[in-house]
Amino acid sequence: MEPVRVRLKNGKTVTIRRFRPEDKEKLVEMYASLSNDAVRWGMPPYTREKLERWFTNLENYISLVAFHGDRIVGHAQIYKNPHPRRKRTGGLIIYLHQNFHNVGLGTYMLEQLLELARKEKMHRLTLGVVADNKRAIRVYEKLGFQIEGTMKDAYFGADNRYHDELIMGLILDRGKTE
Repeated sequence: MEPVRVRLKNGKTVTIRRFRPEDKEKLVEMYASLSNDAVRWGMPPYTREKLERWFTNLENYISLVAFHGDRIVGHAQIYKNPHPRRKRTGGLIIYLHQNFHNVGLGTYMLEQLLELARKEKMHRLTLGVVADNKRAIRVYEKLGFQIEGTMKDAYFGADNRYHDELIMGLILDRGKTE
């Protein structure tokens, strides 16, 4: 994938491209800089140790980053399940720096990520989203994801309450397997 420059709703321009190993420190910095509000409904890999596991296993990921200047402000990723019984299936995550919420960056990143998944002949993607995260759910549905189930009281929030988590899925390829 060639880098894509995108002008966001707030007038800022970002460059979206595939993650490269030399981006590691900037990605660690992005996760370290996320506000409590930015991770309110997520479970990001806050620590360098958790991120290091990704960096040593890049062949199992389709990973995009968004740069504003020389800073990473968005990260979207598909984990490609390596088990033969989960052939061409994967799990999706996305995190955006709090200064880049509600400006179209998440949608742009996910559109690019889904295009790459199709090129890599992925069959199915799954994600989990807290049911209270209505904005994210609307974006996922706009991109074709459907709610497939609800896990009751599966997410313990910063508000010290349990919240339901929705499981959403998207079939990318309805054809036969290879």
